[in-house]
Amino acid sequence: MPLTLTALDRTALDAVIIDLDGTLIDTMGDFVAAINRMIAALTPTGQSPFLMDAPAVNTMVGKGSEHLIRSVMAHLQRCGVTDFTDYEAAFASYQQHYAVVNGRHAEVYPGVLQGLQQMQAAGLRLLCLTNKPQGFARELLALKGLDRFFSQVFGGDSFERKKPDPLPLFKSCEFLGSAPARTLMVGDSSNDAQAARAAGCPVVLVTYGYNHGQPVKAIDADGFADSLAELRWKALA
Repeated sequence: MPLTLTALDRTALDAVIIDLDGTLIDTMGDFVAAINRMIAALTPTGQSPFLMDAPAVNTMVGKGSEHLIRSVMAHLQRCGVTDFTDYEAAFASYQQHYAVVNGRHAEVYPGVLQGLQQMQAAGLRLLCLTNKPQGFARELLALKGLDRFFSQVFGGDSFERKKPDPLPLFKSCEFLGSAPARTLMVGDSSNDAQAARAAGCPVVLVTYGYNHGQPVKAIDADGFADSLAELRWKALA
């Protein structure tokens, strides 16, 4: 039965698992800045770096830092840049530069604060689950003042596998002490939806995120929201 976003049944849910990049915070500027710093640092002296823009990076984010850097390297090679063949060096450089820019070019999406306040007021237990490394995720949430809403933050390095594998959702539900069927997943991409479906969690996707550059409403989900503030909750009896 489709979820009614204007009156979500609080009695049917105990907890909410929420994605970070593209759902809570627009971090595309951080990704682009870190990638271009990495490219500049690894470009041979005397050559102009082949810098990337947001539309190109947008199609690559969401599956973890390892996938992102491999995608960037493949993109550069397709564009005729042949200097980037050492994945380990590129990954280490990216991590170093991301640590510097984390949060500097990122903004909390409109409606996020209100949406989190509404969930908190409804008595729901909240957990942030992202494919971003856990350390970066925790730092970013603290910088933006959102860490106070979450009982835990799990990252792409918290478990053996990342979303869209259901393992991170099973582990998150275990931590929350809630059954998957009573735990709503809120995200912005097919990663979130596929993981939720495989875990048995209901799922709502926001329409403003990244989703690898593909239309989000083509994804199998229980509902779509233009803002987290749209998620309103029936009061408990």
